[in-house]
Amino acid sequence: MGQRLKIAFHTLGCKLNFSETSDIIRDFAKNDEFRQVASADVADIYVINSCSVTKNAEKKCYELIRRFKRQNPGSKIAVIGCFSQLKPGDLSATEKVDIILGNHEKFKLYDYILKYDTKNSDQTIQTGSKLTQFIPTCSGEDRTRTFLKIQDGCDYACSYCIVPRARGRSRSDTIAGTLEKVKKLAENEVKEVVLTGVNIGDFGKNQNETFLDLLKELDKLENIKRIRLSSIEPDLLDDEIIKLVAGSGRIMPHFHIPLQSGSDKVLKAMGRNYDTSLFASKVEKIKELMPFACVAVDVIAGFPLETHEDFYDSYRFIESLPVSYLHVFTYSERPNTSAAKLTPVYKSSEKSYRSDQLKELSKNKLQSFYEKNKGEKADVLFEQKSAGGFLYGFTPNYVRVKTPCMEELQNNIKKVQLTDFGIDMVFECKKLEKII
Repeated sequence: MGQRLKIAFHTLGCKLNFSETSDIIRDFAKNDEFRQVASADVADIYVINSCSVTKNAEKKCYELIRRFKRQNPGSKIAVIGCFSQLKPGDLSATEKVDIILGNHEKFKLYDYILKYDTKNSDQTIQTGSKLTQFIPTCSGEDRTRTFLKIQDGCDYACSYCIVPRARGRSRSDTIAGTLEKVKKLAENEVKEVVLTGVNIGDFGKNQNETFLDLLKELDKLENIKRIRLSSIEPDLLDDEIIKLVAGSGRIMPHFHIPLQSGSDKVLKAMGRNYDTSLFASKVEKIKELMPFACVAVDVIAGFPLETHEDFYDSYRFIESLPVSYLHVFTYSERPNTSAAKLTPVYKSSEKSYRSDQLKELSKNKLQSFYEKNKGEKADVLFEQKSAGGFLYGFTPNYVRVKTPCMEELQNNIKKVQLTDFGIDMVFECKKLEKII
């Protein structure tokens, strides 16, 4: 290629995407012909690992394309991932995107770039490979916390969701393969591994293994301090998993469970595999065994068949549950999904109003959760340093803590008294003696 090329990466969407981007970056780091720069800098090549879960995610991708072209009109732009997989024609039509790679081909981006003539090449579009191979990845070089991809794809058929078309059917690593990767991460001084995927509860089903079996084996590992779970479907959150977490000192008491609606009528229209009774039983079991456990909940506002009565039924159901906070998503119509054919379709103002109501409920839930933790002692894994001179970290149940920066605390676990928190919902330990 001649001169050294500056390459910048920008990731949209979920933690799974961030994990995958990290692996792609490592391919380029091996070659001195490339120098990675920040996406805000002038680069020769910009790479966007895209998302297509919502219209807004696609809008952000287009905004980034325009921004990068303003930063360097002569740059080449590669868009990879879910948006490329689903709508390569739309991206191609912008005439500003040079390389378009789907969710299988994106792992060969390095090879495509090496073969690409950055001055004269025509547009490259590759999105046709079948999404059947599992490709394990893990996030960047941060020693403290790593997102480890253990599963990909989804066999569910939720009426609003485009992910199965973007990522294919469910597939996963093996227990042996996952254990080997976690051991290597521990050898590199990683303290916490977050298990991530599209539907991690489906882990192992094609290999006659189970997610519970994986957790049992991970719990036996001595070198890794913490294992944290990403989102797990309520119908796959077996009571035995909850019991295992409750008795473990290694698997964190932190659950992220998609609810999507607290109305059984709406859940049925969404094609979800559970009802509110099952969901409530899972939360109750968690809190029975782990009163201080963090339970985060996904919920969608403004689904087409969600009447005002349905919404308030959903609101009251969530209000009644001892959950810690909500991830609120405004319904976004996705082409080629069955929900896209449903009526009525609510105006943006109505969907925004419902989202705002749920976000306010989430704020109150989080306040109550932090109040419950006030006065407790907890082990904090301190992570990154902020520009303000504080060091931040998390307790096992995902309560955020900060303390004036002391380098010896970084990437270490210390016991902390949770004395007080501010409007930023962070417990602050101002004095060294509060770190026990």
